[in-house]
Amino acid sequence: MAKINDNYLKLKAGYLFPEIGRRVRGFAAAHPEAKVIRLGIGDVTQPLTPTILKAFHDAVDDLAQASSFMGYGPEQGYDFLIEAIIEKSYKPLGVELKNTEMFISDGSKCDCANILDIFALDNTVAIGDPVYPVYNDTNVMIGRTGEADEKGYYQGLVYLPCTEENGFMPAFPKERVDMIYLCFPNNPTGAVATKEQLKGWVDYALANDSVILFDAAYEAFITDPSIPHSIYEIEGAKKCAIEFRSFSKTAGFTGVRCGLVVVPEELEGTTSTGGKYSFNKLWLRRQTTKFNGASYPVQKAAAAVYSEAGWKETKENIDYYMENARIIREGLSEAGLTVYGGVNGPYIWLKTPAGLTSWDFFDKLLNECNVVGTPGSGFGPSGEGYFRLSAFGNRDNVIEAVERIKKNLK
Repeated sequence: MAKINDNYLKLKAGYLFPEIGRRVRGFAAAHPEAKVIRLGIGDVTQPLTPTILKAFHDAVDDLAQASSFMGYGPEQGYDFLIEAIIEKSYKPLGVELKNTEMFISDGSKCDCANILDIFALDNTVAIGDPVYPVYNDTNVMIGRTGEADEKGYYQGLVYLPCTEENGFMPAFPKERVDMIYLCFPNNPTGAVATKEQLKGWVDYALANDSVILFDAAYEAFITDPSIPHSIYEIEGAKKCAIEFRSFSKTAGFTGVRCGLVVVPEELEGTTSTGGKYSFNKLWLRRQTTKFNGASYPVQKAAAAVYSEAGWKETKENIDYYMENARIIREGLSEAGLTVYGGVNGPYIWLKTPAGLTSWDFFDKLLNECNVVGTPGSGFGPSGEGYFRLSAFGNRDNVIEAVERIKKNLK
């Protein structure tokens, strides 16, 4: 009989968001008359914009004509999209990239997991706590960890608590680590890192021959002009960092699927014999072996985001969600809750009322307000006592949800 990968059995519970879905389905079945407002999973609600949709349709039409039909594309992405991203998204930041350093994918969630293919299992990995669950769980799945302790920390991973006391900014590891996950604007806390703070991490990585895995999926939501959008705005970062970006929230591609990874050519790792080797070459080999590329229509739609009309429409949707964030942040603050985030990112991170665990508060909101959020403990032990709400809702629903919560907490 074929043997299973026992590492999956170390995962103590179902993935966070399916568990939320299970509880919501149970409530809805028992209360079919209830209007449930979902501010939990960060799925977008605004449709694709007209310019993006037209590019999508035009690209599909290309596939209907022999003269414009496209079959297999380059696994690393079409140049028309890579060049648009470099020109419109990175150059304005003062960041120069080569086409060969960018890889188009079907989403940054996959990339954050798949990147582990090019790193040895005996690397020491540091992650924030609370954290996007994919960072933690995929390291467990590939066999980098031992069992979890009673708090939920896995042996073999270095956890960096992000708490109210440290402004939800992880401290440098006390021991040397090989790989560091950083996510700014942060999911779930909404915290952002200044240039000085990111410089500290780049300096640490360079001094310790570490690699930063920088998740910038929410960079388009930054409103403070002093906050960096890319790790590569920091001098020396190309020698120590890989960056992930996503079209999911920026352009409403959660169901379309498109993302990107930047792996600078000057970033190197060490072989088992002590030599140096390019991570860029390894990722290229990995992608050309295991991935056939994002589809042509998807990449055409993504390129349209960077047109003058496309970006104007995209920015209007981003502003719509950030206005939702303001409504949630200010409304819950008025209700007496301690609230963080929602200024440079689409997530609001709040402290649960005294005496309630994060799952207790989830059940309270679901049963008494018919509002769905995300328990902080699902993001890691340091998330206990906190709760995440998403700004990716319909405006009327967001206003109604805030009013329900305010009324319930009076």
